[in-house]
Amino acid sequence: MSENVVLDAPLTWKQIAAVANGAPLALSDAARQRIVHARRVVDALVERGIRGYGINTGVGALCDVVIDRENQQALSRNIILSHSCGVGEPLARPEARAVMAAQIANFAHGYSGVRIETVEALLALLNANLIPDIPSRGSVGYLTHAAAIGLVLIGHGTVDDGKGKISGVEALARIGLKPLRLEAKEGLSLVNGTPCATGLAALALSRATHLFDWADAAAAMTYENLGSQANAFAAGPLALRRSKGLDEVGASLRDFLAGSPMLAETAGTRTQDPLSLRAVPHVHGAARDALAHVAEVVDRELASLTDNPAVSGTPEAPEVHSQAHAVGAALGLAMDSLAVAVAEVAAISERRIDRLVNPLVSRLPAFLAGDSGVASGLMIAQYTAASLAAENRRLAAPASLDGGITSALQEDILTHATPAAWKALAIADNLETILSIELLAASQAYDLQPRGRAARTDALYRRIRSEIPTYADDRPLNGDFARMRTLIEGGTP
Repeated sequence: MSENVVLDAPLTWKQIAAVANGAPLALSDAARQRIVHARRVVDALVERGIRGYGINTGVGALCDVVIDRENQQALSRNIILSHSCGVGEPLARPEARAVMAAQIANFAHGYSGVRIETVEALLALLNANLIPDIPSRGSVGYLTHAAAIGLVLIGHGTVDDGKGKISGVEALARIGLKPLRLEAKEGLSLVNGTPCATGLAALALSRATHLFDWADAAAAMTYENLGSQANAFAAGPLALRRSKGLDEVGASLRDFLAGSPMLAETAGTRTQDPLSLRAVPHVHGAARDALAHVAEVVDRELASLTDNPAVSGTPEAPEVHSQAHAVGAALGLAMDSLAVAVAEVAAISERRIDRLVNPLVSRLPAFLAGDSGVASGLMIAQYTAASLAAENRRLAAPASLDGGITSALQEDILTHATPAAWKALAIADNLETILSIELLAASQAYDLQPRGRAARTDALYRRIRSEIPTYADDRPLNGDFARMRTLIEGGTP
């Protein structure tokens, strides 16, 4: 069981990712008190009849329609039901857990005003691994994803319990609850803000961080196989280009290739290597620099309230503020940036795969096949990598510029933060497959030139071969891709 994540100060993206991957989440006493205080402020606003968006008014273009006190509960329930418009396959369980964790973290700032009972119900579902089915498509921002979670709280929707689908009512019963009757503002808060984008962004950062380490490993194996120059990654010359990411990648490559007999044999045979080999620190390093910037943005978002309206003050002097804090422009831009960075790492990996299988440049048997002509080897594996790299280029088009107009011109600019995060995850998934192909191709190349390898590349090669034997056109290659992906997901290189 993973260690508990305690929600007290604002969570970081790493903590959200930990919860997404199974860690329990708990509220500190201070967070609980902030939630209770904010609810008392909302109750005071309702009692005094102070106008507040979504508290005692309609939402969207109906924001000037005043809702009397008797209908405020109905408004909250109706918001959940009417906003449940998501379509498509549900998010995977880790993605859904990430969204729930970010949603609870947003409420814990103490400016939303949902009841502590509502937050505790969300926590109980999360920690019992009863995960609402959240349709992955149909959102321009956050509303439809979040509404799918709210549905379960009121006894609708469906839940994935790890074994199958159960109803929202049954899921609540398993944690000892009946469907909630939402109070004023709760319906709006449950569908509002950027937790959907923030949760998915945290998971995208986690996956990219992990895959970038494997990308360095794959590049090192390919570099060694292709007889490249031993000094291209020397610390002194690399330091002339100022980049923390470049320095990190250079150090990683030097560590992987230290003492390589294969590189010692080819030293001085070329003036310089092709860019897909020579520029690995520059491309992988730039991607790491972009990731570090995105991480700062996501952590800032997690430290911010993204509900609208925000409530503050005291029950004696309640205040409500209609701002645009739910707009996810910063996240949309950041996720578009991460998507391009991950796609770039995938693109250079695909180019390295081509160099491994292409007899015109590899000096190895064509397509790494033991019997060229009779066997195709990894010829079509490179096609698969090229296809996924091309798909990444399409996915990397900026979502944050998609725009659009909704709610009768009331919401006349859209930043598409949640779709931007979702496609960054899709690109990361493609990167994992492309890296799997490169690692398998590099291992196959080692098989065809059994000379001494560097200690670290040799250790990784042996790990791969302990799970996946040499390929001899004797089985479907996509099964090998799946096994290699499992190895990648299971640890560090």
